[in-house]
Parts: sequence; structure tokens; C-alpha cells
Amino acid sequence: MFKHLVKTSLNYSRSFSTNTASGSKIGNIIGKIGIGRLNHVAIATPNLKESMDLYKNVFGADVSEPVNQVEHGVTTVFVGLENTKIELLHPFGDKSPIENFLKKNPSGGIHHICLEVDDIHHAVKTLLAENVRIIDPNPKIGAHGKPVVFLHPKSMNGVLVELEEK
Repeated sequence: MFKHLVKTSLNYSRSFSTNTASGSKIGNIIGKIGIGRLNHVAIATPNLKESMDLYKNVFGADVSEPVNQVEHGVTTVFVGLENTKIELLHPFGDKSPIENFLKKNPSGGIHHICLEVDDIHHAVKTLLAENVRIIDPNPKIGAHGKPVVFLHPKSMNGVLVELEEK
């Protein structure tokens, strides 16, 4: 069991704990890799235009233009929020990982979360030493033009986690 102190935007702190062995391991690793803020939550969508319209016209959010990420097999759109972003993902090309996700989840859904780290290479080295599965330990340039890696859901309590260097 570990306890972690969380500083909230309301200027007070609260603690939480987990009782799982993996929770304890993850808590210890977080301190070692210099994890920062939540950069974005990625949502796979079968209809990019409808999703863009929803966030822009219904919620009044700032919505970027679509950008094809050829190396990653996705088209991305960023929705700016006050404290983070939503990344809309749509398949691009023949080998899109989003295509497979949408086959299993035809209505779309949360695909991954992205957390910032100070140094991606230090994070990869530390995570590998702790036996955390990384899909490809060689960082690639992500949608923000910064190096990224993805942590396997089996090592991250069932969640695909992207790490992006600050």
C-alpha cells in the first residue's frame, strides 16, 4: 500500500492510496521518471467531422484543423480546454492502429492518455529497469513535434499511456 499526496487547484491537498502490488510499483516509478501534467486524453472517433462539430459548436471549444500523422497512421485534431486537451483520433492509411480500435469499439471511445515527462530517454531507461512494458522503447516524434513512447496497457492497469517529453 502507498500513499500519495495530490495538490489540487483548490489549494488544498488530499491523499489517496492503492492496495495493489502494481499500484505500489507504479507509485514508486512515478517519482523516478519526473512525471508532469496530463497533456491530453485521446478519443478515437469513427466520424471526425461530427466529433469536431460537437466540441466546436455544442461545447464552444477551440478546435484545431485535422492533421494527418503519416508515421502513426492517424489523423489528429486537438480540442483546447482550460487545463488540458482532447486529441481526436481518426484512422489514416492502411495500417492504422485506430482502425482496429474502432472495429472493437464502433462508436469510438477513449484510446489513451498522455502524460508529460522531463526526459523521455531517462523515463524509458527507468521503466525498462522496472519491467514496465513499452510498446516501442525507441521514441518517435508525436503530434506535438516532441518525442513520445507508449506504455503497454498490461503494465498500466489496463490503460494505454503515452509519455511525451516536455
